[in-house]
Amino acid sequence: MYYIIEETLKETEQTRLLDRSAQFVAVLTPAEWNKSREGFDMGIDLEPEIPKVFMTKAEVNYDSLTGTFSIPDRKNLSGDDLNFAFALDEKGIVFIDDSGAVQRIIDRIRKSKKWRLPSLERFIYDFLDQIVKDDLQILEGFESRLNEMEKELDGAEAEASFSLVNEIRSDIRTFLIHYDQLMDLAQELEENENNFFNQENLRYFHLFMNRVQRLHDTAASLRDYTIQIRDMYKAHLDIKQNRIMTVLTVVTTIFMPLTLIAGWYGMNFIHMPELAWRWSYPVVILVCIFIVIASLWFFKKKKWL
Repeated sequence: MYYIIEETLKETEQTRLLDRSAQFVAVLTPAEWNKSREGFDMGIDLEPEIPKVFMTKAEVNYDSLTGTFSIPDRKNLSGDDLNFAFALDEKGIVFIDDSGAVQRIIDRIRKSKKWRLPSLERFIYDFLDQIVKDDLQILEGFESRLNEMEKELDGAEAEASFSLVNEIRSDIRTFLIHYDQLMDLAQELEENENNFFNQENLRYFHLFMNRVQRLHDTAASLRDYTIQIRDMYKAHLDIKQNRIMTVLTVVTTIFMPLTLIAGWYGMNFIHMPELAWRWSYPVVILVCIFIVIASLWFFKKKKWL
């Protein structure tokens, strides 16, 4: 698909791109790019291997700027990233994509944007903005889930809820890496080493970089929040284990003298006078009961129970 950058993106044919002074946007599959790249006169031999794309970056060439995008799928952050490549110069930008991701972004731009001062820089800004436009809501959703987990730390659901913390932390780490790469890309565009962009329009890239920086800061705060919740959960687990050990220690301490009595009278000695006494058995029982009650009273007084 080929578009001219006017008030909005207007669909056109490749043969008409060279007949117009307006800048253009093209979306091609790798096969289409290999077939028609000579017509764009960008002076590059770009043969993108989309499956091998693993990061968002830009590289400055002699008379063009090329790079790749690796965008986490916001609907399935644990799934495969959306990968595509691009090449641009002062005349326009070409996206090489066979996933349909670029076309969906361009369709959203065509439906929602109309420019008073159309330019390639403004299109790139809106394109990048579409990538991160819902991220603040996603990060706020993470924060809400973490708040709920913090409230449930003292409840029975704590262990089940905590299993999600590592998953959320992994998703946030994915966003942080993505934002770092987007800021590097925006900085490379703002540098404008080949003077492809109008100096007045470089503010768009600076504006986008500031927005991504704010998202990065928010994500970094959430990452710290996940660490805090994890530490709180470990402390809660330690307290719970300490309580269990306290109960086990008390029970062991109470039954230790009873075990001693049982062992004492379990010895096979002949001369044990109390064995012949009629009241020996009930007295031993009463002594054992007294020991249990006295031990419980002592532990309660010391606040060990």
